[in-house]
Amino acid sequence: MASALPVLNQIKQELADCQQCKLHEKRTKIVFGEGNPEARIVFVGEGPGENEDKTGRPFVGRAGQLLDKMIEAMGYTRSDVYITNVVKCRPPDNRVPETDEVACCSKYMRQELTAIDPDIIIPLGLSASKAVLGLDSKTKMGDIRGKFKVKSFDRPTKGNVVMPTYHPAALLRNENLKAPTWEDLQKAMSYLKELDNVT
Repeated sequence: MASALPVLNQIKQELADCQQCKLHEKRTKIVFGEGNPEARIVFVGEGPGENEDKTGRPFVGRAGQLLDKMIEAMGYTRSDVYITNVVKCRPPDNRVPETDEVACCSKYMRQELTAIDPDIIIPLGLSASKAVLGLDSKTKMGDIRGKFKVKSFDRPTKGNVVMPTYHPAALLRNENLKAPTWEDLQKAMSYLKELDNVT
């Protein structure tokens, strides 16, 4: 299978000076996805925070450090997976991205997911889960986390398996979410093992 890297580089170029929504007005840097262009697992967050805005890299703050530990607990390293966000510019005060901002930016996320075509996508938190799965505003995290979904990204027949779970930032605020999050990640790992046994 051809590497997704040329397509990812092209998407990154298209985003070089993006001004399609108001988030560009206060950003320091656009934060594009990073990691293995042939990753089996893609993690999707909702948007960059302060540290990400400064460095131009996704998940490098406290939540990112916890995500690194989660990835290692799954038996992988950060360089094995791909990490991206729904919106590529930091929302002011780390607020939830607004509908128009998601509408402008999520097409780039979909292009990333289509290019990489991972075995499993893990959206982190409600905002990312809704954007990845195309869910309405009434959806609650408790209704979807830990449940396998299939979502097709710009393909008429093939879909990608999706396992929504909590955002690492939520785990930093509420330690009680760590156990259910680990359960979700274990389900993802079991699914990958099943795939390996089939092939």
